[in-house]
Amino acid sequence: MTLAAGTRLGPYEIVAPLGAGGMGEVYRARDERLKREVAIKVLPGSFSDDADRLRRFEQEAQAAGALNHSNITAVYDLGTHEGAPYIVTELLEGETLRARLSGGALPTRKAIDYALQIAHGLAAAHEKGIVHRDLKPENLFLTKDGRVKILDFGLAKLTQIEAAAGGQTNLPTAAGTEPGVVLGTLGYMSPEQIRGKPADPRSDIFSFGAILYEMLSGSRAFHGDTAADTMTAILTKEPPELSETSRNVHPGLERVVRHCLEKNPEERFHSAHDLAFDLESLSGLSTPQASAAAVIAGPAARLRIAPGLAVLALVAALGTGYLLGSRKAAPQPPSYHQLTFRRGPIYGARFGSDGKTILYSASWDGKPTEIYVSRRDSPESRPFGLPGADILAVSPTGDLAVALSSRNANPFSREGTLARVGATGGGAPREMLEKVEYADWSPDGKDIAVVRFVSGRTRLELPIGKVLYETTGWVGDLRFSPTGDRIAFLDHPVVNDDGGTAAIIDRAGKKTTISSLFASAQGLAWSPDGSEVWFTATEVGGNRALHAATPSGRHRVLARVTGSLFLHDTSRDGRVLMTHDLFQVGLVALGAGESKERDLSWLDWSLLGDLSADGKRVLFTESGEGGGSGYSVYIRGTDGSPAVRLGEGTGLSLSPDGKRVLAQVHPTTDQQLAIYPTGAGESVLLPRNGLQVRGARWMPDGRRFLMGAAEPGHGSRLYLWDAEGGKARALTPERYRGLSVSADGKRILVRGPDERSYVWSIDGGEPTPIPGVTADDGVIGWAQDGASIFVRKGGDLPARIVRMDLATGRSEKWRDLMPADATGVNGVGGFRISPDGKSYVFGYSRTLSDLYLVEGLK
Repeated sequence: MTLAAGTRLGPYEIVAPLGAGGMGEVYRARDERLKREVAIKVLPGSFSDDADRLRRFEQEAQAAGALNHSNITAVYDLGTHEGAPYIVTELLEGETLRARLSGGALPTRKAIDYALQIAHGLAAAHEKGIVHRDLKPENLFLTKDGRVKILDFGLAKLTQIEAAAGGQTNLPTAAGTEPGVVLGTLGYMSPEQIRGKPADPRSDIFSFGAILYEMLSGSRAFHGDTAADTMTAILTKEPPELSETSRNVHPGLERVVRHCLEKNPEERFHSAHDLAFDLESLSGLSTPQASAAAVIAGPAARLRIAPGLAVLALVAALGTGYLLGSRKAAPQPPSYHQLTFRRGPIYGARFGSDGKTILYSASWDGKPTEIYVSRRDSPESRPFGLPGADILAVSPTGDLAVALSSRNANPFSREGTLARVGATGGGAPREMLEKVEYADWSPDGKDIAVVRFVSGRTRLELPIGKVLYETTGWVGDLRFSPTGDRIAFLDHPVVNDDGGTAAIIDRAGKKTTISSLFASAQGLAWSPDGSEVWFTATEVGGNRALHAATPSGRHRVLARVTGSLFLHDTSRDGRVLMTHDLFQVGLVALGAGESKERDLSWLDWSLLGDLSADGKRVLFTESGEGGGSGYSVYIRGTDGSPAVRLGEGTGLSLSPDGKRVLAQVHPTTDQQLAIYPTGAGESVLLPRNGLQVRGARWMPDGRRFLMGAAEPGHGSRLYLWDAEGGKARALTPERYRGLSVSADGKRILVRGPDERSYVWSIDGGEPTPIPGVTADDGVIGWAQDGASIFVRKGGDLPARIVRMDLATGRSEKWRDLMPADATGVNGVGGFRISPDGKSYVFGYSRTLSDLYLVEGLK
């Protein structure tokens, strides 16, 4: 049947046709209940009596509906219209992989990116006992934001169901008689499918190998003039070597393809998880010469090693990365010289104007931050004479730009009062501007560029007061080019997340992004000759690496290492300052009925999400090496019981009854929210609401959400959203933030664009200022009586927490919070306190750094 625009299928209204195929016709439709557009596939009425076709259609709904994964098309509903069944799925904007391949082979990095996503989607399906059996470019959809979605589980075999029924199978064939259609399906079938034998997950892996081969080469792995020729090639022949079709395919990647395309299933990858693991070790490859170090890093780079061995691993890995990355016949390896030997974090390091002196700011052995002076020929460092300051930049005349009274601005950057200090340290610093996070001098010393947070947005200013770039995310590591006409920086789209891209901006404000999005990016400087921007970053599913990108976007990897590498500075003569850092983000809690705090850190980067009202469970996210290829949501008892992984994404809030968790599936690249059960039950992807979500919490009714979010191109504000239907309602003007709701659900604690704190009524009206709270204080949440709140006073360590009366501003000390082992702890925050004040949890960050002088790195 052909449906006209305006036709209604239950609650859905047809908008326009999208396409048709052997499995039915597909339409764009509108779901008036949730005010969203969906895709509807309708089985043709003339085939509705075909039992086999009807079974396959219903099987598609069963298979896809059982899955909940970001790389598999979400199924929303199933119904019938005038006797014809239909299936409702998410509406995708973009193109199929087949359409993309019409232009030829894909760049290696893009092919690996797509392959990784497909592998993760297959792994999720296989874990549910589902084999796709018809994987091909036509069934892979590329969304506009770079996501790969696996389509059409109409031929999927539910192995668990079939096993119970005796394991019967049928040879899948494509609907239609055109040779192109037949070959398009047959060309990706496994040998066991051609022979009519049962297909298990390894059949999908064979099809995956054929697709990856085509993405890399631009040619099909198996293709004949007739269906019989194609089947013969699959059964008896090997596709041409990739090196014959694309000179830029790395041998390690070709081995992965060959391993997928083994004729004998026993000789292939045994799981999609194993396949994804090997692909992750190859992520970031561009050419064999530029990326051999990535293969060396491989799975071994994931091993935990002792701190002493980590230093040797750093030297060896950087040396190997340089040796294999160079195009010269016999390159000389770089040399490395360790400059620091104490325990604590290093916040910044710069070469002095004389090229010999090295200045760095550190907090050694639990003591306050201070600037130190070192030289290549001395193992000792001496204090510069400016306690409590961070080094930001060095002018050509030797004057320093420093941040006085520096403190954490977010989990990844610090802020303080920008001041100018003479090269010798004599005289008092001349203060210039408050709350500056980054600064750099122009090469002639006449201008200074700064990054600071103003009215809910981060600004890059040059000169001070003139905005070159503004974002609702944050900006890090800005550096002038040697010619002074451009500034390079790291652009982070999400507050409190260090995922981002490298970018440059000229003095007229024209911004150019020169890299892809990295899962983590911190540390940047121009290359010694000024032709590239060097930065340290971590690819999704990869390891920390030193990257280089030209202003035109050409990318290469200089080195990969174990642990975390942070680039601080480069000199004109080719020397480089880098730190090898050991990072930990952890949790400390006092649970219900406990008398002593307990460290609840799970893996390496445990980010606090929420504390249950009864003080017995903590919600958190693992987003470091332990988070795997992205972010993982966990819940753990405050009694120290083992953590339980709930799913992918960032954990935002526990429901009032403690049975559900609100999470954001991909916080860096996707704004979709999900609900995970804390016990038995199914996960639910919530409909997209068109907003860029910054955070969200359950309302006390357990039905609605309070969200900090922004419309594209606008500042963040607070919204109230009922996920069961309706549009999110804006509660505040732009640039108001805060997610703490009173127990009765009628009031919110917010911070305005003036950095003052207020009480805001859900029902509207004017915000009420909170007396006694300054811009340097942090409002934590409501106390049980509803008349007082918990507040962190200032940003010093230990964190001083008070209980404050809302009406009078009068406060009384509640307690000081700090981990028992304070060495290297450079931040305490993310507090959650139970309303009765008897239980609490807080997060902390710890950094242990070693500073290296590297010579000969190219």
